[in-house]
Amino acid sequence: MKEQPNILVFFTDQQRWDTLGINGYTENLTPNFDRLARQGTFFKQAVSPQPVCGPCRSCLQTGQYASFTGNWRNGVGLNPDAPHLAEFFKAEGYRTSYMGKWHLSSGTGPAAVPQENRGGYEDWLAANAVEGVSGPYSSVLWNEKDEEVRLPGYRVDAQTDAMIRYLKDRAEESEDESRPFMLINSYLEPHHQNTDNSYPAPKGMENTYQGAPLPPDLQMLEGSAPADWAGYCAMIKRLDEALGRTMDVLISTGLVENTVVVFISDHGCHFYTRNGEYKRSPHESSVRVPFAFWGGAWDGGGERNEATSLLDFMPSLLDTAGIEIPKEIHGRSLLPLTRNENKDWPEARLIQFGDNGMCPGRAVRTQRWKYAVTAPDEYSGQGSAPEYIETHLYDLQTDPYELKNIVTSEVHASVKAALKKQLADLMQEAFEAPAVIVDSPMHKFGQRQVEYPNAI
Repeated sequence: MKEQPNILVFFTDQQRWDTLGINGYTENLTPNFDRLARQGTFFKQAVSPQPVCGPCRSCLQTGQYASFTGNWRNGVGLNPDAPHLAEFFKAEGYRTSYMGKWHLSSGTGPAAVPQENRGGYEDWLAANAVEGVSGPYSSVLWNEKDEEVRLPGYRVDAQTDAMIRYLKDRAEESEDESRPFMLINSYLEPHHQNTDNSYPAPKGMENTYQGAPLPPDLQMLEGSAPADWAGYCAMIKRLDEALGRTMDVLISTGLVENTVVVFISDHGCHFYTRNGEYKRSPHESSVRVPFAFWGGAWDGGGERNEATSLLDFMPSLLDTAGIEIPKEIHGRSLLPLTRNENKDWPEARLIQFGDNGMCPGRAVRTQRWKYAVTAPDEYSGQGSAPEYIETHLYDLQTDPYELKNIVTSEVHASVKAALKKQLADLMQEAFEAPAVIVDSPMHKFGQRQVEYPNAI
């Protein structure tokens, strides 16, 4: 019988897709990620199914859309009736472990998470909302006994050190007590510090990335990035160093021989350029995320350009461990793509957006197009609506940073019609109630829709 692999999830918070060197950023923030993603399988077009902390985390833990589980906004606990990732792994003999930010415990505050709200994880060193109970040099988490644990060092390093101690313990277990493990290490960084909306760099790195180039959307659109980008970059650099340290430990302990590592972020960050905060919009800056696997069957999968979603995270982990994927899971395993088994892969993926005090919205993203609709103001603060209005259309081929909204371009009427149908179909697949989508007014302007011939 083949030995079940260990699974380690390296989980960052609010990391943009274009901070990766593999995606073209020139400041060398992510050399470890870039190298490891090239070794394994990198999902270049991956998006978050809901670009808000709690809702996205519910999708990761259940494999179901946030609208379906009721986790469409922050402050909602994990649905007890939904599938739970940890429970599936426990049933197969895995040791299930969670560290860091949880954000799925309703009514319990930002600190300790009661055992019944932990999604079935056995080992626990976490806080419900890390940003509410600790600072960059005052990391506080709670263990499975609800005991407060203060970790020394810069928060990224402190949490990495705790993970290293965990890995050392697993490597030193006797054959009789050893079990495969599934560990999720959920960092707060590079999320802002909520207490003062700052991006606190490690000491000595405050000015390292002053003058680092801003992505085009942050250059062109007014927002907070000119003040915050240097700290954001420094946080990402320290995270990448932590990833390198993690891999060094796996190598030195021998765990690397049977461990699959997954790298994800829950959503991106638009720095006040798209609405009155950091995310919760259908734009690439909010929804497109780093997503890669390496180790075991994932090595050599290459760079994949299929439409993928973090909704695929849970079934992919189950498939990696040889665990049957339940029919109630909405995502699909990405593992067949490593074998080029993509014949029936979907052309587009659904994105749901909105939160408390905001109008709900829905978007469809293909390799080329982004089409989004938003409910009228009367449905503000609701998870869904019976009516939506076309609000966004972008040609990602010619406008990857979504600087020209062509939703009213008459030239693109046929494109919108096709995407509108795709969106309606995807909403139906997500078990959403039928909704009316109101066409936007059309004007005779906008960039031309063109097909570029192959170079000769």
